[in-house]
This record gives sequence, structure tokens and C-alpha cells, in this order.
Amino acid sequence: MTDHRGFEAAAAVDWNAEAAAFDDGPDHGLRDPAVRAAWADRLRSWLPGRACDLLDLGCGTGSLSLLAAEQGHRVTGVDSSPAMVDLARAKLAGRDAAFLVGDAAAPPVGEQRYDVVLVRHVVWALPDPARALRHWRELLRPGGRMVLVEGVWGAVGMSAARLGGLLEPIARELRVEPLSGDDLLWGGADDDERYAVVATV
Repeated sequence: MTDHRGFEAAAAVDWNAEAAAFDDGPDHGLRDPAVRAAWADRLRSWLPGRACDLLDLGCGTGSLSLLAAEQGHRVTGVDSSPAMVDLARAKLAGRDAAFLVGDAAAPPVGEQRYDVVLVRHVVWALPDPARALRHWRELLRPGGRMVLVEGVWGAVGMSAARLGGLLEPIARELRVEPLSGDDLLWGGADDDERYAVVATV
């Protein structure tokens, strides 16, 4: 059964209006050097050691895109908010990155295929997450991977067990990495369930 609370909560947010202050969140803007370094280290452990083509879905203002580009990856970001995309383009100006306005569940990338699909705090908010995951798998080259950072926040979110169950039919290998105990990632103590899933196809 699909739980629509996440979709309804996310749909109620005006992300264009949120864009200007979005990076004020410590895990959004990554302005604190310690928080930024913590995310850079995690990202390095999740991504291939060689330069790859990475699709950042629901990229927001491009903070993770920037870390990936700094690590040598070629980035395409997609977000439904034009204001967020404008900020991401400015943040990554001059880098090997492109940003598109579009639906993360069905990104407007045509026949392009990627080595990595990176998604943070988006799956929980989709009306049909299973369908989106199947589509994202089709966007990956053989041996590619999905890196999904998710969690449960009060009454909304998606547990690692539920996301793992959705991925099992379409992934060759799954690794779940708890993130709740790493306060640096969030800019302070956090008791919510937070985790990353790396799914190889």
C-alpha cells in the first residue's frame, strides 16, 4: 500500500519560495567546513573511484552536485523548482555540470545513460516510489548504481526496510549505511532514522 503522507507534505511546499533560504540549513548549504567535509567523505565512499556520469535528482541548490563535481564527476542535476535550478547553476558555474528543470521521477534526459543516480530526501515524497525506482534503474548503464539518502522524520519519510524491499527486485546488490549517528552530517544531534542505500544494478 502506498503511503501518500510524504507526497502530500512535499506537494504542499512552495519550493521556489523556499529556494532563497534553502542553503541556510546546515545539511543543505554545507557552509560549515566540518559538515561539508563529512558529506564529501560519505559521497566519496558511495561513488566510483573513477570519473563518472552522475544524475542528481531533486538536486535542490546543487550542494551535493558541487561535491561530486569537485571529486571529478560529470554532473547532470534535475529539480522541479526553477529557482533551485538557477541557484545550482550559479553554484557550479564553470564546472562540468548541467541543470534541468523537471520531474525527478521522470527526468527529462532523453536517451542519456548514467553511471550513478544520486537522490537525497526525494523518494519518500514521491506518489509512486516503486515506479520511479524502476525508471531510474533504466537510466543506469550496466553495473551502475543508485545512491539514495533517505530517512523518517516524525510522521513522514521512508524506512530503510521499506526502501530496501522496493529495491530488491531491481538491484543486484544492496548496501544500507546508517547515518543517524553521524551528527556532523546534519550539523547537530539527530534522533531520526537516517540512512543511505547503495544499490548496484
